[in-house]
Amino acid sequence: MNKEDIIQCGDQLFDAMRERTTLRPFTERFADITIEDAYNISLRMIDRRVEAGEKIIGKKIGVTSRAVQRMLDVHQPDFGYLTDQMAFNQGEEMPISERLIQPKAEGEIAFILKKDLMGPGVTNADVLAATDCVIPCFEVVDSRIENWQIRIQDTVADNASCGLFILGDKAVNPRKVDLATCGMVVEKNGSVISTGAGAAALGSPVNCVAWLANTLGEFGIPLKAGEVILSGSLVPLEPVKAGDHMSVNIGGIGSASVRFV
Repeated sequence: MNKEDIIQCGDQLFDAMRERTTLRPFTERFADITIEDAYNISLRMIDRRVEAGEKIIGKKIGVTSRAVQRMLDVHQPDFGYLTDQMAFNQGEEMPISERLIQPKAEGEIAFILKKDLMGPGVTNADVLAATDCVIPCFEVVDSRIENWQIRIQDTVADNASCGLFILGDKAVNPRKVDLATCGMVVEKNGSVISTGAGAAALGSPVNCVAWLANTLGEFGIPLKAGEVILSGSLVPLEPVKAGDHMSVNIGGIGSASVRFV
């Protein structure tokens, strides 16, 4: 892809997000699109969001669990940027009917950093040393690509299908919980719909954050102190609509809940 195509695709994604419309997959439109092209498209989209007044507050890892990889037919992780306009607090209603197009919710563990992490060479011990706390989280992903017909390049270009997220109100020292074995239970409208464990995300959510730090390090991009890092879903994605209520409980960490409007 040439620079003009990349700029145009990033602008199309930004417009689709604002107008709540979808686009044909880029992998259908550009036979030669690479993952590097896709990340450049996503950076253009993020630049447009920042120009419109949003502030980057963190990063996310996507497509980390086998369940999600099978569901989306995407078989490697990706990453995206989080902005302040994506973030909600426990107890707030999440306006998916106004903000999102085809939302799906996933339970995961958020890391709040107290020190910068810069790859390459970041280890799990480095991640734990740089983490202030972990918090239960719901990420509600969305796709500007029609019918979620995505390949890895499509979701990468679309800022890793970022939508909105909500953090629980309890923060835990990551050294006081086994993040690989902690169990997760997700309920929707009062019924248990899925269970998972930390190991579902690349063996441990800590592995995910190390992967992200090392991957971004190749581009000279750090994970910064104070940032929120969403470490990837431990359960399958769940389609949601206005009126739904979901909760997630993570052993040793706590819970988060969200009502969609």
